[in-house]
Amino acid sequence: MKAIILAGGQATRLRPLSCNTSKVMVPVLNHPFLEHLIGYLKKHDVNDIILTLSHRPEQIRTYFGDGSKFGVKISYVVEDLPLGSAGAVKNAEESLGSPFIVLNGDIFTDLDLTAMVSLHRERKARMTIALTPVDNPTIYGVVETDSQGRVKCFKEKPRWEEVTTNMINAGVYVLEPEILDYIPSEVFFTFERDIFPVAIEGGQIIYGYPFEGYWIDIGTPEKYLKLNHDLLRRYFSKGVEFENEGFVHPTARIEGPVVIGGGCAVDKNCVIKGPVALGPGCQIAEGAIVEGALLWRDCKIGKGAKLKNCTLAFNCYVGDETEILDNCVLGDNVMIGEGNKLPQGVRVWPDKSIEANSISP
Repeated sequence: MKAIILAGGQATRLRPLSCNTSKVMVPVLNHPFLEHLIGYLKKHDVNDIILTLSHRPEQIRTYFGDGSKFGVKISYVVEDLPLGSAGAVKNAEESLGSPFIVLNGDIFTDLDLTAMVSLHRERKARMTIALTPVDNPTIYGVVETDSQGRVKCFKEKPRWEEVTTNMINAGVYVLEPEILDYIPSEVFFTFERDIFPVAIEGGQIIYGYPFEGYWIDIGTPEKYLKLNHDLLRRYFSKGVEFENEGFVHPTARIEGPVVIGGGCAVDKNCVIKGPVALGPGCQIAEGAIVEGALLWRDCKIGKGAKLKNCTLAFNCYVGDETEILDNCVLGDNVMIGEGNKLPQGVRVWPDKSIEANSISP
């Protein structure tokens, strides 16, 4: 069975992290998010993957190539203009001829995909939609099913008075090829607003696959940070993982879970308190404290600086005695605070040359 990963969105909600980086290429535990999705599909014996691209496709193609180094086959379908979730799948129609899986490119889950495919086949469904419970269903697509699990109603982003269940569309589908007949070519079309409601009204056999495992969409910096924290706690517990050679001063104190990329340098009397991920080439100067933070590649933290529950994108600079605290997000090449020498490419902030979305909040 083939899988299509929808990876074409511009991820405006994820800015400033997505200003220069494709949504599926943002680092999760120092590896592109898409690499984790591919690993998930491989776990369920899905090795033939189609990526639908639009925003910054060259980043993804350069890194993943034909997929062989990741043990899968990857092909690409690039949109000239955004086509929406369903339009993107229609754009890949020539590569499809049997039931296939669709996975939103901003979803991370431990859903049992193998069991979901089995249910789809057993029920002879035309479509099967993964469903998961949430506290606030008004920001998602609410899916109501009957006692047998057949979908009765689909309501995208309902008002509270319209909510009949907390089970929402989890962004994972198993589809039969004939569903593509509902989608016009080269037109912006979505599953949520244009396909599911129409197919239900037309009597198509659509089933829900409910599950209560881990599920998160990384559409915002807050959720992106949460995913990294959750995975650090899950896979590294209180341990420390060194991905390659680096330097940690004997007086530095590191409390896991922590992942440290290759070429990092942690100076004397520093405190690194997990969950923390340090990207390759990060430099943490004397006495700095890094707690619950995500640092992408080549970030430099000054003496006595304090970082807590924040995210720094590529090549950021935090000056001596500077604090970057809860939920603050720095885009690429941003400098905060004072410093005698700036790394190449780093600019002082505030600076009129830096776009407004380079730093938040």
